[in-house]
Amino acid sequence: MKPSMFEHLPIKRLAAPRRSCRCLHSDPHTHPLLIAFSRLCVDGPLRAALALLPDLAAAGLRADPVTVCRLIKLCVRHGTASDGRLIHRHVFDSGHGGAPFGSSLFVSNSLVSMYAKFGLLDDALRLFDGMPQKNVVSWTTVVAAMANAGGRKEEALRFLVAMLREGVAPNMYTFSSVLGACSTPGVLAALHGSIAKVGLESDVFVRSSLIDAYMKLGDVDGGRRVFDEMVTCDLIVWNSIIAGFAQSGDGVGAIELFMRMKEAGFLSNQGTLTSVLRACTGMVMLEVGRQVHAHVVKYDEHLILHNALLDMYCKCGSLQDADALFNRMCQRDVISWSTMISGLAQNGRSIEALKPRRSCGRWLVLLRSMEKLFGIQPEREHYNCMVDLLGRAGKLDEAVKFIHDMNFQPDSVIWRTLLGACRMHKKVNLAAHAAKEILKLEPDDQGAHILLSNTYADLRQWADAEKSWKVMRDRGVKKEPGRSWIELCKQVHLFIAGDLSHPYSEGIIQELSRLFCRVTNFGYAPQTEFVLQDLASEQKEDLLKYHSEKLAIAFGMMNVMEGRPIRIMKNLRICGDCHTFAKLVSKSEGKVIIIRDPVRFHHFQDGVCSCGDYW
Repeated sequence: MKPSMFEHLPIKRLAAPRRSCRCLHSDPHTHPLLIAFSRLCVDGPLRAALALLPDLAAAGLRADPVTVCRLIKLCVRHGTASDGRLIHRHVFDSGHGGAPFGSSLFVSNSLVSMYAKFGLLDDALRLFDGMPQKNVVSWTTVVAAMANAGGRKEEALRFLVAMLREGVAPNMYTFSSVLGACSTPGVLAALHGSIAKVGLESDVFVRSSLIDAYMKLGDVDGGRRVFDEMVTCDLIVWNSIIAGFAQSGDGVGAIELFMRMKEAGFLSNQGTLTSVLRACTGMVMLEVGRQVHAHVVKYDEHLILHNALLDMYCKCGSLQDADALFNRMCQRDVISWSTMISGLAQNGRSIEALKPRRSCGRWLVLLRSMEKLFGIQPEREHYNCMVDLLGRAGKLDEAVKFIHDMNFQPDSVIWRTLLGACRMHKKVNLAAHAAKEILKLEPDDQGAHILLSNTYADLRQWADAEKSWKVMRDRGVKKEPGRSWIELCKQVHLFIAGDLSHPYSEGIIQELSRLFCRVTNFGYAPQTEFVLQDLASEQKEDLLKYHSEKLAIAFGMMNVMEGRPIRIMKNLRICGDCHTFAKLVSKSEGKVIIIRDPVRFHHFQDGVCSCGDYW
């Protein structure tokens, strides 16, 4: 307690003012100091409220538990951990909660929650362990804190078990919190059973958390079952199931559920729209994305949502829409700028000054001056961009030297960038070196094995290509078949290389034959060197003819309205023969074709591709 300013006076003179104070303020809650303190705990500022704590202690005054809890909440919103400890000491010193917190469980729970929100979990646990009384709020606070902390999720489950042993029944908030700590299907199944036993399975928060838990473990069917078993749904549950499908990569499911949600009469919010936009981005469903944009308009100030919309337009290849949205955005952050810059680069619209053959040296100077002149430490992404620029310029020896001169160990992304450049420039020995470096870091990397074997195949080194394939077979690695898909009338049509099982295959084959006749007049000839197998020329031509992107292009020519581009998504890099075919179709048919592969966008128009034939 702060020493009184009257401490040096005789006792008799000290006692009189206190009696007078009690007479003037027989009800301590009406004391002007307490009234001022109470108001500050609600409205702040925090510093002014904290400054009154010593005065309260000196006057022997004690705020009620509700006021103290308000101060704790104010501290969480505007203060620091040291401010929180100051409040904790005041509560202890002024006798709140008895010995030390027994009579004020309300305050103790608030302090535990405060420490958890400041990330001081050990402090929270020490306080929790010292509490003579604990209720469901106390236990739930600790369980939630452990579940949300990295590396301490198992502790959350142990606390739940201890809570049950103490005879404290978990409530919907306890279960909602601990479900996020389930790291295995077995634990989730056991917890799901416990929830059902206590009759909380139908609670909205618990059901939503169950869906999230199943989805995070990759059990999409389990999450869908939980959703379908619900008698009634609300927006929270709809958001959970839609977000789960969007994050798991099943974009079609997310969009289908969004449509069902609208039909059921639920109004989407920012969370719903962000998830659906991510699904549209993954599936390149531009038309659905544009419909979602109509719902985004009412959230002009929501930056995360607008960034998701911007990303969707960029990754669906609609730079005109992206540019218009970017210019209209009320606020932008680093993600907004990065998304737009990345979108322009991936769609082949890099600024002329950034062309690699002219500016590698300039960019190297800029990279080295980032830290010296501006105090910005270059990150791995900056170095990877530099390797990409050097690779595009064909300066592979400089790229290797640059990698070796970096002040950190190169990761697989940098080696993969170099490997791609080696294949484009047919530097097989360097490609082998880059692939081996990738495989040291990621032994099961399918892409490195495939790129290396393809590089050997490009150079007709069939024995070396076969060795690489044998390694893949021995490891159980299988090459993923080429797949392309296209959105039409809110439906996704999937095409697999060599597979003619599509309902419209007969028409697609006829359209392909027509297109081959047209592009042959513009100089097309099958580039059989892109068939990476040792086969006869006729067999290679047959394989090339039914690549998935060619099937998708033919289907798009049959169905996409005049004046609208054909938009195709592909799971593998586009091959050189299909690239040439798409360029010539765009010229012969006067049609814009946009193909997004895992590396970049290819905008084909008037016989030219935005990638500049480097990918």
